Amino acid sequence: MNVIDIFAWIVLVVLVGTLVAVFVALGTMPGRIARKRGHPWPAAVIRNSVQIIPSVAGEVIDVPVAANTPVKAGDVLFRIDPTTYQAQVQAIEAQLKLAELRLGQFSELQRRDTGRAFDVQERQSEVDQLKAQLDSAKWNLDCTTVRAPADGYVTNLALRKGARVTGQSPVMAFIDTSEAILGVEIPQISVRYVEVGQPVEITFKALPGEVFPGKVETVVQAIATGQSQPGGLAVMPSEVQAAPFIVRITLDNPEVARRLPAGSTGLAAIFTEHVKASHVIRQVLLRQTAILNYVNPF
Repeated sequence: MNVIDIFAWIVLVVLVGTLVAVFVALGTMPGRIARKRGHPWPAAVIRNSVQIIPSVAGEVIDVPVAANTPVKAGDVLFRIDPTTYQAQVQAIEAQLKLAELRLGQFSELQRRDTGRAFDVQERQSEVDQLKAQLDSAKWNLDCTTVRAPADGYVTNLALRKGARVTGQSPVMAFIDTSEAILGVEIPQISVRYVEVGQPVEITFKALPGEVFPGKVETVVQAIATGQSQPGGLAVMPSEVQAAPFIVRITLDNPEVARRLPAGSTGLAAIFTEHVKASHVIRQVLLRQTAILNYVNPF
């Protein structure tokens, strides 16, 4: 390879690098414009997480659920050894049987005027107490099988057969997929224009090239900086910042929200009655962002 060939390869590499740099710059431009102008606004998919805490203690004998595998409400997540709880049920059932027999005997004596009403009342109280204890024991026995509280999946599953669990510590995290929460961050200066029912368009990083229509569901009326908690200390001054408010939206096609993973992010535009002439600009910008999401990782 002579000098001219080497020079040709260098020029080709420089041209390709320049084209890639220009393409990346164009790809990040909509995001920079959006952040600088404050719209479209950042959005995220949020799902409720439930800490699974068993109601009874014991040794885990079975974990049929798999991590990140969809389950239905009522499906078994894990089982605790029921031996001791089954024995408690059987012991109370035996005591209740004897107490009911004694109650019948004392009731018969009272009918023959050879027994006291107080004795019958005492035996009846004993039967009632044992029935309550039996209900509690049966509930504990039923709690040895821990079931899914809703449709969803278990994430970060570390529980294994043989582990010992208590009724105080969470043993797994359950993600509820029965409802997807779509939140959009709105600057405080703009939230006064947002109303329930206004049209929305949103695009997600996880679904490049697509723009989904929706509507404003509600404006969340509180954020963490405005929250007061009871305590034993005087008010502690803190730096006050104009944190964004959250607007909750719904998509016209709810299936899209259901198939998006929790934590999916994107950009959303809410078309208010304020400055309607700018709506088309935001629509164009949102579609540019959706297309460039194919190659723009930021």
